[in-house]
Amino acid sequence: MIEKAGKISRQNYEQVMENRSVRNGHSVVYNSPTGKTPNENCHLLSSAMRFDLSDYREKLANRNVRVDLLAILFGIGSWICVNSMFIQLPLIVSKAPEGWSLPSYLSIIIQLGNIGPLCYTLFQKYSPRKLKDSYVIYVIYVIGCTSSILMAFLFERTAVVGGENRSVALMALGFCFALVGCTSSVLFMPYMGRFREIYLITYLIGEGLSGFLSSIMALIQGVGGAPTCILVNPDTMEYIKETSPPRFETREFFIFVFVVMIISGLAFILLNKLKMCKQEYAAGIINYGNDYSYDRSKTLDSNDKTNAQLEEHKEISPFTYKYLMVVMAIVSLIGSGVFPGIQSYSCLPYGYQSYHLTATLTAIANPVACFLAVFLKHTSVRFISFYFLLAAALTAFLTATAVLHPQSMPLIGKTSGEVLIVLFWTLVTALISYVKLSITSVFRSQGGKSLVWVGSVSQIGSAVGALVTFFVVNYTDVFVSYEPSCPF
Repeated sequence: MIEKAGKISRQNYEQVMENRSVRNGHSVVYNSPTGKTPNENCHLLSSAMRFDLSDYREKLANRNVRVDLLAILFGIGSWICVNSMFIQLPLIVSKAPEGWSLPSYLSIIIQLGNIGPLCYTLFQKYSPRKLKDSYVIYVIYVIGCTSSILMAFLFERTAVVGGENRSVALMALGFCFALVGCTSSVLFMPYMGRFREIYLITYLIGEGLSGFLSSIMALIQGVGGAPTCILVNPDTMEYIKETSPPRFETREFFIFVFVVMIISGLAFILLNKLKMCKQEYAAGIINYGNDYSYDRSKTLDSNDKTNAQLEEHKEISPFTYKYLMVVMAIVSLIGSGVFPGIQSYSCLPYGYQSYHLTATLTAIANPVACFLAVFLKHTSVRFISFYFLLAAALTAFLTATAVLHPQSMPLIGKTSGEVLIVLFWTLVTALISYVKLSITSVFRSQGGKSLVWVGSVSQIGSAVGALVTFFVVNYTDVFVSYEPSCPF
């Protein structure tokens, strides 16, 4: 910061101080017999620091907190249904005829949900009648609310298919959940692109909270807790594992999800209808649906509150456009496709405590990383590339721990190993979330259609990662499951 300040000319320095005096509502006068500003470098450093603090204050002040809250609630409705279904699997599989093979069926069903964004994209491209995105979002919320309340009462219903008993209701409603989550990637995020960038970030915070909220409710419920070793035969030192019953059942959990979806739907209605929300739109032209563009002929004057919706929107080169799309596909493949399938193989050998702590902290890392983007620079391609490479290096290490035989893992049985595995999983989750948010912010400035492509590419990456992981885990011997023996 000192080096940067030292390069500022006297003319630029005086202009900076003049601007600061105007912004703070008072004038600053310097009197010097030599015509030079005393302690110029110190003043320049102080000025630069004040600029940084002022930027942070403006990020927090130049926004409508009520719109922020609505955007967060809107984001929570995107993936909470899918996240909740998988979080409840430890309780559901005990009653399902498929047993622990049920998650593998649901993984495929979730990918079938991509038929939603595919149909929407094709209709918008080839149909002469264009869909209004807000109407489609209303339909998505109706599907989400209806399927979540039906799931609460029908998830145990089975039917005979192909001569075998199957959880037909659970799988059908799981497809509806997937339809909501997958379609939100090409609808919800592009819809928020018409708002100023700060509200897209708060929407992504809400999207991250959809997983965190489900995890917190599961912790309160008591799902997935570590089993207790009970000694049943002191002579032979025979133990059995016993898990405490949940504080409330799966039915109540999905009723909670239904209530959250209702609240999220109401938040979207307000976001779409209220005048105070429309005043927070970025300057641009909205044709139909997600077909909108920004006015690049105007720039944002932070002192002019009447033009607070204006922003600078720089076009990126075709190479950068393609490069960031590829990075988005890769981080989505890793974060949403591969990691959910291999996390237990990587963490369980270090103990149940490490596994559950990792699951909790990674759920927290997503919204925290998005929140930090409010203050940190997140649209630099150079920084995006650096964080991506760091995440790739950590991914290689964590994948190696999942592939290695449980007894061959580094620092196994040591506290340092437990700390490192939790730290690395939390860090890589935060980095992937930050990279995805940063790329989304860059493409937001390119218009609504670019955000649709971002959502589509992320879904394609997630689908490929999930399918590959499913076949590798279930049909090869690459990953060896580990079950800690009593006593732990």
